[in-house]
Amino acid sequence: MSTQYIFTTYKLSRRYPPDREVLTDISLSFLPGAKIGVIGYNGAGKSTLLQIMAGRDTEFGGQAQLGANATVGLLEQEPHLDESKSVRENIEEGVAETKALLDRFNELSMNYSDETAEEMGTVQERIDAVDGWNLETTLEIAMDALRTPPGDADVSTLSGGEKRRVALARLLLRQPDLLLLDEPTNHLDAESVAWLEHHLQDYRGTVVAITHDRYFLDNVAGWILELDRGRGIPWRGNYSSWLDQKQARLAAEEAAESARQKALKRELEW
Repeated sequence: MSTQYIFTTYKLSRRYPPDREVLTDISLSFLPGAKIGVIGYNGAGKSTLLQIMAGRDTEFGGQAQLGANATVGLLEQEPHLDESKSVRENIEEGVAETKALLDRFNELSMNYSDETAEEMGTVQERIDAVDGWNLETTLEIAMDALRTPPGDADVSTLSGGEKRRVALARLLLRQPDLLLLDEPTNHLDAESVAWLEHHLQDYRGTVVAITHDRYFLDNVAGWILELDRGRGIPWRGNYSSWLDQKQARLAAEEAAESARQKALKRELEW
């Protein structure tokens, strides 16, 4: 990507009626390729931040800007699937452009002529650029690794967990520049979580994930973004390193407060 940052915020705030502010003056810059874990207590604004970054929530103050020409995708806790389509057809939405190129290439191959040679060459180059020749294998690997229901299954009969696995497969195949994941390990077994961790470690885009899975954060995140009382506090490192510095910071704050109280007591006694 040509832009320096994939996403930026400046004095970002989000308030809910009647007067509850969950995000307060957050100014951050997200680097291309960064792997970021978002943590904070329930109600701290984690999902709200992802909704803003995805362009779903526009009722905020300050600025929130996606990088020029960048694409963004969000895995929500309750994702939407097209119930008129099968599981396979929903997942294929993530690779619709590549599938269309392959279909066009096959059509041109069946009706090859001097007039279509130039277009066929152009289509071939575009397929090469996205490694589209292995699309079928890529689809099968993702569906198997994430334990999605059979490709011909009726989406309307799926459980919430099954729908999330289908939506996750579709989103990963889309490969957006900014990948936003809200509790991605929910409803995944240990093998699927391990596959997802390896996939995200090699992911070329930026990943921002909310999760309570500390092992996932240790294995994937290179940054931790803590949301605390409306503030956004970034830390370079995985969850374990963040936890170490957090405990040290709290100890320092307690020591400073203790010293302040002692000084105040001496002044009052004087």
